[in-house]
Amino acid sequence: MMLSAFFEDLTKAYQAELEDLQSDSEGNDILTSRLKSKRSQFALMMPMIETDPEMVAVAFHGGVDFTNPQQLTMLLGEEPDDFPSWNEVADAVQFESWAQKLADIALQEPGGERFLITSVCLEYLYEKSNGSYQGVYGHSAHGESDDAVEGVEEDEEDGRDLEIEGADWLAEQGFERLG
Repeated sequence: MMLSAFFEDLTKAYQAELEDLQSDSEGNDILTSRLKSKRSQFALMMPMIETDPEMVAVAFHGGVDFTNPQQLTMLLGEEPDDFPSWNEVADAVQFESWAQKLADIALQEPGGERFLITSVCLEYLYEKSNGSYQGVYGHSAHGESDDAVEGVEEDEEDGRDLEIEGADWLAEQGFERLG
């Protein structure tokens, strides 16, 4: 799957945000309680949806079912200015009842449709990559086995080679190199 620069930047930030919420300083798994806290403060976080969408998007973690993965995969290649309206995307997902309440709050905000599309795409990519974005760039989300993702993680040197090759290819396509 080919990710737009927008999603390429946000995927790692989204994963890092979930990892930060995962455990306390003693290593105890507290993700559930921290997500519950984020969800209770969701309306207060709306000013962040433009500047730090990944920090707000994690509130949807575990609350989205993907009914049209193909449509979401195609959206991952788009930049936000090219996103369709939320009405065109809404049928591609099904929210848990608590997540639907969050979506309704987001849709009342300027930029809420863009944020909601961003959120469901980040959660979709996170789920399809089993929580690790290494190795998913340039691959189809369909048919990707756990073994394939683990193999890339275990061979870090090969992963760096693929990252360099990917960066080279993007540069050849006219994209600027990051960093």
